[in-house]
Amino acid sequence: MTPKRKKKLALIGLMLSALAIAVGLTLYALSANINLFFAPTQIVQGEAPLDREIRAGGMVVDGSVQRDSDSLNVRFAVTDYNAEIWINYDKILPDLFREGQGVVVVGRLNETGEIVASQVLARHDENYMPPEVAAALEAAGQMPDHSPFRNQAPQNQY
Repeated sequence: MTPKRKKKLALIGLMLSALAIAVGLTLYALSANINLFFAPTQIVQGEAPLDREIRAGGMVVDGSVQRDSDSLNVRFAVTDYNAEIWINYDKILPDLFREGQGVVVVGRLNETGEIVASQVLARHDENYMPPEVAAALEAAGQMPDHSPFRNQAPQNQY
């Protein structure tokens, strides 16, 4: 092999290595920022990862909201009518947060099986239900008969 050809081959090898490293770092960064949705049943069955940010949702259980009188801390249960999970939140709840309403929380699952939420998202009108919550309730067979979301597949928002 001629020295000129060796130089070109080394340059191509170096460029391919740099490209592989860049792709690897990009994929790692993207996978670290993904927060997947889990229904309460999946969380109770152990399918959700610990200490990683996830989204969870369902209906706020009636009578489960416990507010701390000295701070903003609130604790409430969310259900998909098959299982319940507890949520701890220490910020101001959305105005539309109510018992019996659908919510999606973003947070981390701790070792006790509770989610320490960093964000609580409540529905924005009486006809809206987050697609993930609608799918979880439909899978549990608990979607109300009058719901406009019955037998409707969730739309991919991405």
